[in-house]
Amino acid sequence: MDEYIDAFMRHLRLEKNVSEHTLKAYASDLGQFRSYLEEFAPAGTEKIGKITHTTIRGFMAKLQENGSGKATVARKISALRSFFRFLQREGVAESNPARSVSLPRKTKKLPVFLDRGEVEALLNAPDPASLQGKRDRAVLELFYSTGMRLSALVAVNIGDLDLLGEVVRVREKRKKERLCPLGKYAVEALYAWLEDHPLRGPGAAARPLFVNRSRGRLSARGVQGLFDKYIRKAAVGKKVSPHALRHSFATHLLDAGADLRAVQELLGHASLTTTQIYTHVSKERLKQVYEAAHPRA
Repeated sequence: MDEYIDAFMRHLRLEKNVSEHTLKAYASDLGQFRSYLEEFAPAGTEKIGKITHTTIRGFMAKLQENGSGKATVARKISALRSFFRFLQREGVAESNPARSVSLPRKTKKLPVFLDRGEVEALLNAPDPASLQGKRDRAVLELFYSTGMRLSALVAVNIGDLDLLGEVVRVREKRKKERLCPLGKYAVEALYAWLEDHPLRGPGAAARPLFVNRSRGRLSARGVQGLFDKYIRKAAVGKKVSPHALRHSFATHLLDAGADLRAVQELLGHASLTTTQIYTHVSKERLKQVYEAAHPRA
């Protein structure tokens, strides 16, 4: 078992080029499975050919018995699927015993969002007279106007903007690109920022739209910092991440009657199922309003 795990780890490192964090997670999950085989499985089961879907289910049961959550169990079974898929490719295993084991269904948490008043207070929090305030206002307005992911927001270059056409080119996961419409408030904030942009001038199109004090690209952590600052200043009173603006974007569109498939396109979701979580948010809000306002609720 050890030699197969080592070979798989080399495959992940050299061929898949996965991160160190991912490598550690795989090593931990597979090591835990190996320990389970040694301690609880029948003698001889540690041999690859003797491992069946029943073995995998036993491992799942032991994890749950020890208090592992659904997400943790699902991740470990996914790691085993990848491991046995690799062994099949190498001709070591005839089948993938983890493939026929159903992953535990994760409990979907409703995304945290801001109501319209809270968003308004947040967007008005930066000082429009200062250079940093202009940048921060543009960051927040662009985020809320497009609902793009944080990783896409910090990757926007000046040349990705078409303010006359009121659209921005967004680079999403797996190198996909799409155009997102811009609202008038975002356009105004971006014009104000570009007028004083530290890197404006010839060749500016390829330069980052949002920069830090050192004129380097503003990082996701930098956006987190400014978001936290203005959340406090706006006295929102919620502990939320910058992605609350993405969630607010989707929720407010659906509340106003936007078509679910249109919201899917705007968010860049590959599956409509992913977008449907926001319909649950809207329904939950309606329920809360009903219970608070109806005299016989």
